[in-house]
Amino acid sequence: MASDPFSTRRFNRFHGRVESDRPCAAAGCEEPGEFRAPPLEGSGFHQEGPRWRWLCLEHVRQFNQGYNFFSGMSADEIAAAQRPYAGWERETRAFSASAASPPPRWADFSDPLDAIGAKFRERKARAEADHAARTDGKLLSREDRRALDVMGLPLDADRKALRARYTELVRRYHPDHNGGDRSHESALQSVIEAYGQLRKAPAFA
Repeated sequence: MASDPFSTRRFNRFHGRVESDRPCAAAGCEEPGEFRAPPLEGSGFHQEGPRWRWLCLEHVRQFNQGYNFFSGMSADEIAAAQRPYAGWERETRAFSASAASPPPRWADFSDPLDAIGAKFRERKARAEADHAARTDGKLLSREDRRALDVMGLPLDADRKALRARYTELVRRYHPDHNGGDRSHESALQSVIEAYGQLRKAPAFA
C-alpha cells in the first residue's frame, strides 16, 4: 500500500515536524518528540540555557496555547520589544555597507543530470546563432543574416556591395523595368525591407 506523500520528511519540515526516535520531553509521554519548544527554564526563545526541548504533537499544541513571549521580562524589556522598530537597529547583511556576499561558485552546485550545464550551453548556442561574426569582427544579428539571404549577399559583404546589389534587384523586380509587370512586387518589397534592415545595421555603418 502506498504511503501518504504528505507524511514524508520532505513535507514535514514545512510544518515544523522533525522526524526522530527521541522521546517526548513531557513526563510520562511515550510519543516521539518531533516538535521543538523552548526549555522550561526561563520564558522561552530569548533566554540563555538549553536551546530546545522536543515534544510530541499533542504536547506542543498545549505548549503553544499557553506560551507567553513576554514572560520573565521586565517592564522596560517588554516596552523595548513592543516598539514599532524593535529589531531594526542592527544593520543587516543585505544592507550593510561593509558586507558583501560572495557570488555563488559552480563548485558549490551538484548537477548530476547536467541540467545547469545543458541550460548554459543552450543559451550560449542561441546567442551564437543570433549574432554571427564577420571576418572584420562586426556582428550580424539574426535579422541581418536573414536580410543578407534575401539580397543574396555573403556575410562579409560591405556597404558598396550592398548598394550595388540593391540597385540590381530593384531593376530586376520593379514594374517599370518589366513592361509594367507587377508579378514581382512581393519580391521587390522583400528586397526593399532587407535593404532597409542592412543599411541601419552596425556592420554596414
